[in-house]
Amino acid sequence: MWLTNGVKQRGKVRVSLISKCGRRLESSYRRSFGTVIIAFLPGYASIGLAAPLVVLFSRLIQGFSSAAEVGGVSVYLSEIAPPGKRGLYVFWQSGSQQVSIITAALIGVAMEHFLSPKSITSWGWRIPLLIGCAIVPLLFVLRRSLEETEAFASRKRNPTITQVCRALAVHWKIVVIGMMMVCMTTVSFYLITVYTPTFGKQVLNLTSNEALMATLCVGISNLFWLPVSGALSDRIGRRPILIGCTVLAILTAYPVMSWLVHSPSFRNLVAAGLWLSFMYGCYNGALIVYLAEVLPDDVRTACFSMAYTCATVIGGTTPAVVTALIHATGNKAMPGAYVSISGATALLSILILGRMIKNGSHVMSAGLNDGPLIGEEISTAAT
Repeated sequence: MWLTNGVKQRGKVRVSLISKCGRRLESSYRRSFGTVIIAFLPGYASIGLAAPLVVLFSRLIQGFSSAAEVGGVSVYLSEIAPPGKRGLYVFWQSGSQQVSIITAALIGVAMEHFLSPKSITSWGWRIPLLIGCAIVPLLFVLRRSLEETEAFASRKRNPTITQVCRALAVHWKIVVIGMMMVCMTTVSFYLITVYTPTFGKQVLNLTSNEALMATLCVGISNLFWLPVSGALSDRIGRRPILIGCTVLAILTAYPVMSWLVHSPSFRNLVAAGLWLSFMYGCYNGALIVYLAEVLPDDVRTACFSMAYTCATVIGGTTPAVVTALIHATGNKAMPGAYVSISGATALLSILILGRMIKNGSHVMSAGLNDGPLIGEEISTAAT
């Protein structure tokens, strides 16, 4: 996520969220600002109700900024990738997230080992945030060292915010379809990474250390499958992988979770997590580059960011939604059902988009389709 969609060149800045509209406050700056606030925020005993409200506000800043930047990062990577290797290059957008998951899990395991629960509750929870603050200067240096892509630099002019908003309104269908496709990614990601420690402790009654170790295994698995899927999609096309993963999610997510809750153990939690990780990693490895390729060239970053942000709003509520579903139904396997629903939604959107492309009702991104997208001749759909 730290690769930029906002790098300076010749006094111009490519800006997050709404493509290149001249706004100076970029996504990573806002996200870093939110992290710093939480890390140094006084506790409830000092400032009362303001503490949780500021945390909520800061988390919203982090979430919206992160989701908005995904579009620019993915487009940047797709534009710098050599022919035939776009899937392998674009995987680093998601791959960097897995590095953060692995690092967070390792920090969590270390804290569980060296700190008491009281110390973690009192001040230890700030440690991961402070580590994040420490690397912020390095990220800014990396951002400024990146050169702009030829595709962007060759443009004679950049659209105004009014033009971008108008284009988003024109292409609203592809934004909605993209959001539906990304929902499986965000739901799966938040379930197998963010929710796993809570599920392991509160639902399966495992120890905190076991739940964190399971999360660590999932992060490593994600980091393995993402490049494998990205490289494979360069060879056989994106769509077969996407359809295969959504079908697997529909058919297997609930049975796997049912098996886990009926036989709860650390080993089974890892096994279930690795299976869900396989589906997530393979799906996301092909999805991100697929979206970057099918979106209109002039508003690719804006459309991508809008679709991903909306999907993140939905996927980000996954821990709360599945917790509510478990309490409402008494069925501890409901997280699997939620993944299956997101898989069905994604499959429907993939089929709809495929028909749009086949019928020529959607303008493909000129110059980006050097590899197979849907298992058929791209020239029939491209302009």
